Amino acid sequence: MKSSNPVLNENVFSQSRSDGVSEPMTVQGAVNKAFILLTFMLMSAFWVWGKLMRPAGPFEEASSQSLTAVAPFIMGGFVVGIIAFLIMMFKKEWSSFAAPVYAGCQGFVLGGISAVLEMRFPGIAIQAVGLTFGTLFSMLFLYKTGIVRATEKFKMGVFAATGAIALVYLMNFILGFFHRNLPFMYENSIVGIGFSLVVVGIAALNLILDFDFIEQGARQGAAKYMEWYCAFGLMVTLIWLYMEILNLLAKLRSRD
Repeated sequence: MKSSNPVLNENVFSQSRSDGVSEPMTVQGAVNKAFILLTFMLMSAFWVWGKLMRPAGPFEEASSQSLTAVAPFIMGGFVVGIIAFLIMMFKKEWSSFAAPVYAGCQGFVLGGISAVLEMRFPGIAIQAVGLTFGTLFSMLFLYKTGIVRATEKFKMGVFAATGAIALVYLMNFILGFFHRNLPFMYENSIVGIGFSLVVVGIAALNLILDFDFIEQGARQGAAKYMEWYCAFGLMVTLIWLYMEILNLLAKLRSRD
């Protein structure tokens, strides 16, 4: 059964086993790489954040010049991040280079989005960061203690739910070409907030599957470079989770 994370699945590990000569991947190695990627992402996010949140000069509107200055980094980060993502999907052995590039680029995007929302809802960014890491460590605790197990039924349920959410977002994307959208994705109604809560929950459950497949990679003797690839896969879920939490908090705060 595949993980609902498009990056991590059983086929990935079976196709990248260690040759028996070089050192195979380990769970600890993947964890270490995940911290490295997180550092890259936070560094670029804080740089954009600092540029956007700096005090305005006496002859400029608040953050207007800053937004103009960092806009190329945000847009460039989005584009280059997608390119790095695609490279790793087809050339996993390049993950040691492409994964840090991906993390740094996503930091530019997340930093920009977070700063813009922070201007409207002060304190929302730190709340989203705290809830994201709180969810990460809670899911890790539930997984390591065996309270939540990545059984085949569990995997199938999370995979189906994630696929359904992907279809909703795809439908909304297509409607965008006709200048329409699905209202509950953006509105702060009970239905809109309920939808965001469901998406956050599914994103959190994907972390369980990510932990499980990282351990599977170590058990199956995947090649050493797969530590970077596994760390990248975990970052994909964490970024999704953070964005959904940020969206949920924005909906809640807009009701005040």
